[in-house]
Amino acid sequence: MKILVTGGAGFIGSNVADAYIEAGHEVVIMDNLFTGKWQNINPRARFYLMDVRAAEVRKVFEQERFDLVNHHAAQMSVPASVEDPAFDADVNVRGFINLLEAARRTGVGKIIFISSGGAIYGEAKEYPTSEQAPPMPLSPYAITKAVSEQYLAFYRYQYGLNYTVLRYANVYGPRQVPHGEAGVVSLFMDRLLAGKTCTVYHYPEEPRGMTRDYCCVRDVVRANVLALDRASGLAVNIGTGIATHTADLFTAIFQAVREARPAIDEGLGRPLTGPARPGDLTRSCLQVAMAKEALGFTADWTLSRGLRETLQWQLATVLS
Repeated sequence: MKILVTGGAGFIGSNVADAYIEAGHEVVIMDNLFTGKWQNINPRARFYLMDVRAAEVRKVFEQERFDLVNHHAAQMSVPASVEDPAFDADVNVRGFINLLEAARRTGVGKIIFISSGGAIYGEAKEYPTSEQAPPMPLSPYAITKAVSEQYLAFYRYQYGLNYTVLRYANVYGPRQVPHGEAGVVSLFMDRLLAGKTCTVYHYPEEPRGMTRDYCCVRDVVRANVLALDRASGLAVNIGTGIATHTADLFTAIFQAVREARPAIDEGLGRPLTGPARPGDLTRSCLQVAMAKEALGFTADWTLSRGLRETLQWQLATVLS
């Protein structure tokens, strides 16, 4: 199968591209390297240095004739979307429509679209939250994800373009950068390893910080492989179903860092606190029964194991 991975030089997209290549697929990567990195690009993939909004996208589709598109490219930061909602919509909506038009004109069979279970449900009444909960986006980033899902439904109805939506929890792991939905893991590690104090943001009613469902990228990659030929026409939560307070996440990261670097200042284990940022949700955790039923997917990586894997990558790659 010939697969286009947009955002394939980024954190999650590059890991997914690697897995597709290992599974024997022909992979093409499209990335503007705004946040993606050259070193993440698999040498066995063909690479187009291109923005998904570019007019040249259609020419790439006409030349390559993809069987499937895995769409990871996005403006991924909630705070940044609040600061500049027009740019957020331009990348995440207009860019996606550009891809959809190219896909339907060149006979692409399926789109795997990456949505956000960590943002799209907003302050959901159902907690943990299932796919049956109505989207109630509370940030421009989440709005663009909800709108993009609606465009997918239209393109399937109008043109027969198949799709699967993967609604990610907060993803962390090797190659993560300290931005976006789950960038807090990378951010805490970066600051601790540099001897800097961290900050736990929170709402007044919960001093331990917001709750999130943290899912290791190793598990998320497996979900993307399973979605190649499953879950047609469905939006599926991809997470662990386990809620973790930010303060507890910090403690787990600090313990992992101290194990790896025993000389680290013990005082760094007492983070500062700050008010929640615009767009921050008080809590987010996903129900994951549909993932098991529709994809055969269950998250295997515990938070402790995943954090240590991420830290070892940080130590070996970022600080080498």
